[in-house]
Amino acid sequence: MSVSFPKPLTDKEEKYYISLWEKGDEKAKDVLIERNLRLVAHIAKKYTSNVYTMDDFISIGTIGLIKAINTYSSGKAARLATYAARCIENEILMSMRASKKNSSEVSINLPIGTDKDGNEISLNDILGTEPDAVACDISTRLQVQDMIKAIDRVLTDREKKVIIYRYGVLGAVPRTQREVAARLHISRSYVSRIEKKALEKLKNALEYR
Repeated sequence: MSVSFPKPLTDKEEKYYISLWEKGDEKAKDVLIERNLRLVAHIAKKYTSNVYTMDDFISIGTIGLIKAINTYSSGKAARLATYAARCIENEILMSMRASKKNSSEVSINLPIGTDKDGNEISLNDILGTEPDAVACDISTRLQVQDMIKAIDRVLTDREKKVIIYRYGVLGAVPRTQREVAARLHISRSYVSRIEKKALEKLKNALEYR
């Protein structure tokens, strides 16, 4: 269902409410926010995908809009809407980058057990390592073997391919999600979903082995 937003301010109205806001009128600030929500929605629509919804980006973009209003001054050459558009877009892009970074950090650092000294071992310690390459550590060697067995036991064929290509398991070359998507002829967002599900399966399999 589409949401209806108030019409944007005219140049004259914008100047009027900015002057009130600069004098500390909080109601004027509310008007500036409300009458620029259509701009937020317009920018959010460009980034909507299978992973991020329109509502997600409208919420994030509104934060950017508020930051723009808080830092804008009537002395700027550009109109508020022009200045706000950059702030809104920057806020959305920063959120996307942070989300991707956090997703990557969580997935490859999931704890799966401990070594012979009681130190926690993560997927990042195991994936991409062949048993013969691990020197003089029987415990870690067994962890690697357990991982390989778990990949065969609990993952679907597509999940196996994604994990093998992404993390360089069994001697494969580690690849980005985009490269894996191209290789498997699916979308990058679909690769991301498969990868997350596969890693959770492996984590559970290794925790309860």
